[in-house]
Amino acid sequence: MDRVAVIGLGYAGLPFAVALAHRGFKVVGVDTDEEKVELINKGVSPVYEPALNDYLKGVLERGLFKATTSVAKAIEESDVVFVFVGTPTKADGSLDLTQLENASEDIGRALKDEGGYKLIVVRSTVLPGTTEGVVKRIIEERSGKICGRDFGLCMNPEFLREGKALYDIFNPARIVIGEYDKRSGDILESVYRRFHGEKMPPVIRTSIVNAELIKYAANAFLAMKVSFINLIARIAQRLPRGDVIEVASGIGLDPRIGRDFLDAGLGFGGSCLPKDLRALIKLAKSLGVDAKLLEAILEVNETQIDEALELLRRALGDLRGKRIAVLGLAFKPGTDDVRESQSIKLVKRLAKEGAVLHAHDPLALDAAKRVLQGIGNVAFFSDVYECARRCDAIVVATDWGDYRNLCFERLGETMARRVVIDCRHIIDAVKASKAGFKYYGLGIYTE
Repeated sequence: MDRVAVIGLGYAGLPFAVALAHRGFKVVGVDTDEEKVELINKGVSPVYEPALNDYLKGVLERGLFKATTSVAKAIEESDVVFVFVGTPTKADGSLDLTQLENASEDIGRALKDEGGYKLIVVRSTVLPGTTEGVVKRIIEERSGKICGRDFGLCMNPEFLREGKALYDIFNPARIVIGEYDKRSGDILESVYRRFHGEKMPPVIRTSIVNAELIKYAANAFLAMKVSFINLIARIAQRLPRGDVIEVASGIGLDPRIGRDFLDAGLGFGGSCLPKDLRALIKLAKSLGVDAKLLEAILEVNETQIDEALELLRRALGDLRGKRIAVLGLAFKPGTDDVRESQSIKLVKRLAKEGAVLHAHDPLALDAAKRVLQGIGNVAFFSDVYECARRCDAIVVATDWGDYRNLCFERLGETMARRVVIDCRHIIDAVKASKAGFKYYGLGIYTE
């Protein structure tokens, strides 16, 4: 089972496909976007992920990876098929399964003429009941074959972080295998045992529905930690000498709590946590389960930007006509992804209040320009110091390492006012103060 197909070459699928090829698997990647496929076959990754281009070029040179738009070709040349297609959110919070349904139909049609046994592995994030109720059903209908006899089926949720996807693939904390039957689970586990060798992580083998729910439960819990510490930050910010950083350190040392995801800031964004939380809320309600806790997590996150706006008003008064530099537009450092970015939402809110915006990001400028198109009072800068020129305040909205070592003396020379709003706690407040800046940090009391 060393011949693998990966359907969906996005932020998760492409790194996974390349990593498999790097470890010696023969991999065919599939995507409907012809331009993306062409770029990949030339050794150019269409998504940003540290070191991914180097890995991609390496596996292409070794002849272990190629990309195509043909699902049929990929099925023909593989024994195991991983499905990584997107499941975006609809306006009502439910999932748009169009890509998954299309992929399932393509797989079913391809299997119809295939004589051998294939294992289908769903890695897309889907609500409990989807793998069997949608994927299995469509494949059986289109192929005329029976799951468990003619083909296998697993649900194998991914827990990859954008910007650290390759690291997470090579060093997972656990592997969750939701199996339709034992044969399916055995084959998938054997793939991972070959991939990881002696460094095999813990494996959880369970039902498909449990695997689907594990993914949502994990993301909801991480989102809860973020909203929890942001709520504590609101309290700390209003208490003399309050400092949420010290509070987070104090509770994070408790092994029952842990320090990860206790960094107060603008809130969580990206393509996973907000989407998955909304979908889980909708599922809970459909099952008659009170989802107040989940709804509160989302509400805290959606109102966290108000805290940054309040700090700006304290520093500048009425924001209309004020020139503000927003540093960081990606939803997190290490990626060019601006989906559900709290920084982008902050820019939109400031623009509505009549502020004049300067924006900077080390990687996400092009993506930000597309989503902010039509907002006339936003200018984009590739140089952070030019971005701050003539501004009344700078807002650190994404915790890029580039911003940790800003020269505040140089910044102050061209700014109209020396104000810094630190929404990610990466600025040295003492250094900024020595350069004449008034420092405001989310969750930190300021007189």
